[in-house]
Amino acid sequence: MSIFTEENLKKIEELRSRYPTAQALVLPVLWIVQKQHGYISEEAMKEIAELLQVPFGHILGVVTFYTMFQEKPVGKHHIEVCTNVSCLLRGSDKVLAHLEKRLGVKAGETTPDRKWTLSETECMGSCGTAPMFAIGDEYYENLTIEKIDRILDSLQ
Repeated sequence: MSIFTEENLKKIEELRSRYPTAQALVLPVLWIVQKQHGYISEEAMKEIAELLQVPFGHILGVVTFYTMFQEKPVGKHHIEVCTNVSCLLRGSDKVLAHLEKRLGVKAGETTPDRKWTLSETECMGSCGTAPMFAIGDEYYENLTIEKIDRILDSLQ
């Protein structure tokens, strides 16, 4: 049984005509899998390798290189705290510490109710508005402890 829905298999077939090689399809296909399942399992990586006729090692390398891909399930709200230089200099260590205390998990963990996953991430390109974090596709910038609490309360 395939990890892909029929609809997603059709999308992949449509994408094949727009990409010069199967290897060029790896990133779009990984996005499709992650959107469908919320993460990319080893089983999914193996099926992608077979589907695209690309070595499993290449798929694994791409998934483990890019922080945007998740190898295990994440919570309903995935908070990615930028801890790179600009954010760190403007207090991202305090942001991360507050989130760990408030959520009761350390970076890299998910709350027992699977509502929140907390992660550290590299630069997200928002250096001028540091410190910042992203929840899903939404950026939250110029963070203060009060602003963080308002954001989390709004997502309860």
